[in-house]
Amino acid sequence: MNRLHIFMSLILTLCLTACFDLDKMPEGVLSTTNAFTSTGEIRNYLDQFYETGVRKQDFNVGTAVGIVGKDMQSDNMSSNVVDTRLAGEIALSNASKLTNYTYIRNINFLLKNISNCTDKGTAYEQCLGEAYYFRAWYYYQMFIDYGPLTWVNEPLDPSQEKMEQARAGRTVIADSILNDLDKAIKYLNEQKSSATMRVHRDVARALKSEVALFEGTWEKYHKAKGDEFYDKAVTDDKIKSYLTQAAQAAQDVMERSVWKISTGNPLTAYRDLFITGNLSSNPEVLWFKMYDGDNVGNSVTRYLNKGGGQTGVTLSLVDDYLTIDGKPFVGAVREIAQKVYGDELKPSLRDPRLSQTVCMPGQELRPNGGYTYTVPPLDGNSYSMNTTGYSLLKYVEFNTTNTAALDTENKGSTPAIQFRYADVLLNYAEALAELDGVAYATKIAAALKPLRDRVGMPEVDFDREYNVAADYPFHTLDKYIQVVRRERRVEKACEGRRFEDIQRWAVADVLIQGKHAVGALFVGSNLQASYTKLIYDQTSNNNLYLTGNPGDAKRYILPQNPKGYGSGWKFDIERDYLLPIQPRMLSLTGNKWVQNPKW
Repeated sequence: MNRLHIFMSLILTLCLTACFDLDKMPEGVLSTTNAFTSTGEIRNYLDQFYETGVRKQDFNVGTAVGIVGKDMQSDNMSSNVVDTRLAGEIALSNASKLTNYTYIRNINFLLKNISNCTDKGTAYEQCLGEAYYFRAWYYYQMFIDYGPLTWVNEPLDPSQEKMEQARAGRTVIADSILNDLDKAIKYLNEQKSSATMRVHRDVARALKSEVALFEGTWEKYHKAKGDEFYDKAVTDDKIKSYLTQAAQAAQDVMERSVWKISTGNPLTAYRDLFITGNLSSNPEVLWFKMYDGDNVGNSVTRYLNKGGGQTGVTLSLVDDYLTIDGKPFVGAVREIAQKVYGDELKPSLRDPRLSQTVCMPGQELRPNGGYTYTVPPLDGNSYSMNTTGYSLLKYVEFNTTNTAALDTENKGSTPAIQFRYADVLLNYAEALAELDGVAYATKIAAALKPLRDRVGMPEVDFDREYNVAADYPFHTLDKYIQVVRRERRVEKACEGRRFEDIQRWAVADVLIQGKHAVGALFVGSNLQASYTKLIYDQTSNNNLYLTGNPGDAKRYILPQNPKGYGSGWKFDIERDYLLPIQPRMLSLTGNKWVQNPKW
């Protein structure tokens, strides 16, 4: 593409970022017939989507953004302020623009003109596959947030009539995304590592398994609830077809025998995966975004390297890790371990992934003995404060030689893993459990075994692990689905995906609505003796909030002031599974689009 064409392309992108039309093409812009005549030009054009079409690694204090922070919008992590979505406090005025349609427009322009390329070899097919992959990705991200969409697969004429299109049903959009991914799988090349840092066939298969599992479980569980969020035309056979596609796409990756779970010391191998800057040679990582800590960096370590970040891991997540012998962490063993801070986290007692996710006393958080973690900084100032009593270790570059990452914005090199083999195994296991756990029990256990082996945990035993305690949220599920859901939560802890699981399982009524984020045991443990100056149970000026009442033998940390939330989070299960559509979007489509339920 010559300089004029590049300039005009940038102008189009910038102008349309502020637009809200589905796919409107300004007259006289990018109308040349000479664009995309070589694979080099096409590849350069595709590079823009490697910036916007990825999950980014970053961290803003107390805010649910980036791979790390996104779990603050869930029951896994909590800041000192109630998340507005969990609280049911998002307003229609907060509705965001559907900017992904801008990126889709630019991809559609490429796909319409890509035949101009005179080179029709493997490089051309790779470019074609990348285009289909990214279009599927952008639609999928909007699909998660907004549900039904308008599927636009070509640059539209600017006439208003062609812009006025209704939203298609959920299954139509899901099928269209999966169809794009099938095309991506057809055209993308196969790779044996993530060294190119570009998408390839197994990345598309991994995303296909994710999309199909998302929609299959969404339809299954929202239909069972009889709410307004499932496709009213969906059948049980259609749901089964999504789950089957999810399992098959994952199996296609597994059968290549190229990828495997990275191993090493069971006490460090899991942790090390998330702080290795260059994962090109890691056999588990299908695709990642690298941060060099210089030209491209993030602030993850900068805010978490003293156990603070105005966030913390919840008791709910900590309790979900099994004991080292593969049993639910309940009863006397839990009661005793909570009395001494850190004991419940010990790898000699619990699944070692816990101590590699949450800081234990004695953990170095800065290189060369710069900061040794003893107790959570509940009394810390600003971003150095911990909110729950459980500080996040996962992602902290405690042994970095890049000291700028410790105290300087955007100098960290914590990688942004897009897809890893663990995702594939988890998708496969869950799809099989949803299809028929009894029939596929052996295959489910085999799929999860490498995740257990990495950390020295016993392989799956569905009966031994089945948690039937009345206060366990999933005690009514069958044992196969319960096991795979727990395994997903533990393996993917604090990777920004928990809320999507809550959405598709339709379990906000069990996990979010009427609940509070709760942290570590304070009164009743030795943690209380470490903080004699913290003030609680006062009418005002408290700097700590606890469950229960004065005089109770056991009281847990509340990361947020419970005032106004006496009955817990006010997530509206009839509304908040989807985000609102901007009213402007409704008018721009001639009111062909309708607002999401109860907005």
